Amino acid sequence: MKDRLRANDLDQLFSALKSSGYSLLGPRVHNGAIIYSNIDSSHDLPRGWTDEQEAGTYRLKKTESAAYFGFASSPQSWKQFLFPSRERLVRAEKKPGGRITFVSEEPDTQKRAFIGVRACDIVAISIQDRIFIDSQIQDPSYKARRENSLLVAVECTSSGATCFCASMKTGPGVRGGYDLVLTEVVHERDHYFIIRAGSESGETLLEQLSQTGVLLESGPEDQAHAQAVVKTAASSQKRKMDAPGARDLLARSFDHKRWDEVATRCLNCANCTLVCPTCFCANVEDHSDLTGDHAERWRRWDSCFTLDHSYIHGGSVRMSAQSRYRQWLTHKVSTWWDQFGTTGCVGCGRCITWCPVGIDIVEEVRAIGKDENDRGTTQGASLFRGVA
Repeated sequence: MKDRLRANDLDQLFSALKSSGYSLLGPRVHNGAIIYSNIDSSHDLPRGWTDEQEAGTYRLKKTESAAYFGFASSPQSWKQFLFPSRERLVRAEKKPGGRITFVSEEPDTQKRAFIGVRACDIVAISIQDRIFIDSQIQDPSYKARRENSLLVAVECTSSGATCFCASMKTGPGVRGGYDLVLTEVVHERDHYFIIRAGSESGETLLEQLSQTGVLLESGPEDQAHAQAVVKTAASSQKRKMDAPGARDLLARSFDHKRWDEVATRCLNCANCTLVCPTCFCANVEDHSDLTGDHAERWRRWDSCFTLDHSYIHGGSVRMSAQSRYRQWLTHKVSTWWDQFGTTGCVGCGRCITWCPVGIDIVEEVRAIGKDENDRGTTQGASLFRGVA
């Protein structure tokens, strides 16, 4: 099977996508970070750049590598393109005579190809699919964008210091949910991608590439190199969380003293929920102009860290920083299972990197588990490990 694409021929893949009507979204360097935005060719990719991440720390570093995808994760996720941070839902116009007309927004049907989707983000998209289109009440805006999106995944060949996807079984290798997946191999003699399809759309694109003659047959050595780089990325991860263990641990830790400790550090800034690829909380707001003849209804991202998010008649349910952090973490890795049959965390580490005070979700769960273990109630401490 022809599944080897030379790195210099990557633009052939991009041309095939564009000829099929897709606009390209992918990673590029902007304002000192790698973001996801419109791209036109491989020249827009962050070739030779990597990121250094730790709790509360992110910086880019130029390397000697020729890798196009030699970084761990972006401060953004693909959520912004499927579930925009701000979206108009309905417009209302008051006509002469007092008649009011309502116009719903038409679904966005633009075809987009997401280039460089990491394994953890593939899983995150599948989780959001479950929330927005696999449930009884479907979101038409999300559904339209999702149906017109093509996912070109990239397997991670290196891990950031805050990554823990291997323990969550969400990466660094891509297991499914993609249209195409690339594994980038860079060594002194060659630079290539192993490419495989995961859908009919992906198969069609591979057929197009085969007809141009740019796809070659990989040999055993090529496959071995591709498997080795993904395995190395997994083994280099120092953070670890046991997802089923975290579910049960937090379910019985509502009154744990750790919640008070983390509340003294947490700024309630909502950074963790904004960078999270699975958080889906939103608020709906109505706006009108000064004449009262025009009104709009908008949906925007919200966060369980904001005081107004839990507001009901009479006041907010969660008045303290302690209660809001507990709500976020317990929902993310425990009660999410009850709603959607899975954890809400994919181990991308973004919430750790982009927390201004460096609060570490893995360490918080580990600390609660260790306390239980010290009291002889469970073996929780063995299930969670922070940085060695």
